[in-house]
Amino acid sequence: MDYSWIQIAVAAVFLSVVITLVLSRGYGWLSPTFWRNAAVVSSLIMLFILMWLTFDTTEKVRPGASQVPTWTVINHEIGLTWNEEKRRQVPVIGEQTGFFGKVYSPEEAFALVNKGKMTLQSRNCMECHQILGNGAYYAPDLTRAWLDPWWEERVMPMVGAKTHEEAMKVWLMNPEKYPQGQRRMPNLHFTDEEATALVAFLKWMSAIDTNGFPPRFGVAQ
Repeated sequence: MDYSWIQIAVAAVFLSVVITLVLSRGYGWLSPTFWRNAAVVSSLIMLFILMWLTFDTTEKVRPGASQVPTWTVINHEIGLTWNEEKRRQVPVIGEQTGFFGKVYSPEEAFALVNKGKMTLQSRNCMECHQILGNGAYYAPDLTRAWLDPWWEERVMPMVGAKTHEEAMKVWLMNPEKYPQGQRRMPNLHFTDEEATALVAFLKWMSAIDTNGFPPRFGVAQ
């Protein structure tokens, strides 16, 4: 079951007050014993909550868990849809279409996505971009980069690509050749393998359920 931070905070305060009152029967609230009990109880409760959140988060961020897709999601169509119950956008995994004309096995997909992550780190992309809220704000957020309609509406016709992934790859390898905004991306000299892997990483990233981050992202069908 999922709990909001407000629910957790309220429960922690409630338990701290109740247990402190039980342990401090016979002592007034001005008594040092009362406040010593309050400090010990609240510290132990927060320690328990931190341990619980640590294990819960570790489980949720594991590839294949409820909010993080398996590596082979790169073989599928990916979109976003509005979830009325959660009041936020959630990723939608569609039918299997392959990636650059190939269906990757779990081992191959992991190797490709991991190479893409290493490629992104090797070029220090987060000096300009951000992912999952980390990085700079000079250039577009890459958390949902794969789902940006700009690739299909503008880049595919511009570069003459037949597929979404091909358009991203061609553009990333030669960004200076194509129109951009006022803040222009330099040529980072990706190799063919690096560009393919980077596109795979960005596609995998877009399938993560980020609890609605980034906010107000345009819905991609």
